[in-house]
Amino acid sequence: MINSTSNKQVKRVVNLRTKAKARREEGMYVAEGLRMCRECRKEEVDSLYVTEPFLAEEENRRWLSSYRYELVTEAVMNTMADTKTPQGVLAVMRQRRYRLEDILAGKAGLASAPSQEKPHTIMILETLQDPGNLGTIIRAGEGAGITGVVMNKETADIYNPKVIRSTMGSIFRVPFVYVDSLEEACREMKAHGVRLFAAHLKGTNNYDKEDYTGSVGFLIGNEANGLTEETAALADCYIRIPMAGKVESLNAAVAASVLMFEAARQRRSK
Repeated sequence: MINSTSNKQVKRVVNLRTKAKARREEGMYVAEGLRMCRECRKEEVDSLYVTEPFLAEEENRRWLSSYRYELVTEAVMNTMADTKTPQGVLAVMRQRRYRLEDILAGKAGLASAPSQEKPHTIMILETLQDPGNLGTIIRAGEGAGITGVVMNKETADIYNPKVIRSTMGSIFRVPFVYVDSLEEACREMKAHGVRLFAAHLKGTNNYDKEDYTGSVGFLIGNEANGLTEETAALADCYIRIPMAGKVESLNAAVAASVLMFEAARQRRSK
């Protein structure tokens, strides 16, 4: 049993949990809780840590029977975990790797991959900083049937523990990619027949008046500043979500959800 917070393995987990640089260098990340740990692929688990109270549950022991794991004290788990009340199980996981061309070709391992009957819905995110927004977009995106998420390198780290938790497992089912150039990525998407819409305050068309039944990509900008002029210019069309009262705009994740589910509604109607 690991009972010291000075243990080398414990320090590694804390480093991966708190530092994006460490996650990039190792190609690993930390997932907490029974739901997240059970939904991952077994081959992606690098190491698994559990507490005695967790191990005391018969159902948990049955699940653990096919894994190698380390037993840790609750005090050590509290140090390793990002949550205030850990569930007693934590895993170090191998990061998944996707390419834009795989997403566009429907080869990213997503059950709802695009086809002639099911066109693309791609979320294109520019410099989103809030981990909660990113996680919410991925979770809502799975519910709306999106086929991928494309982000620039300045967007929040998708393997941040707060992002992982807020996806509620959707991170395992929605393919995503960071790109060096959003401009090049957008041009590649256009070449594959994806029509790009920018959620923008200068939009003249209400979002629900456009046709999203073909392959579409929605450009969502930074929480404080929105899309840069250069990225917004890549869109085929500016759209706006009309507001009542004195509200000028919606939270990035809420705006993204409105657009994703409108595309899903139109396709159901069709």
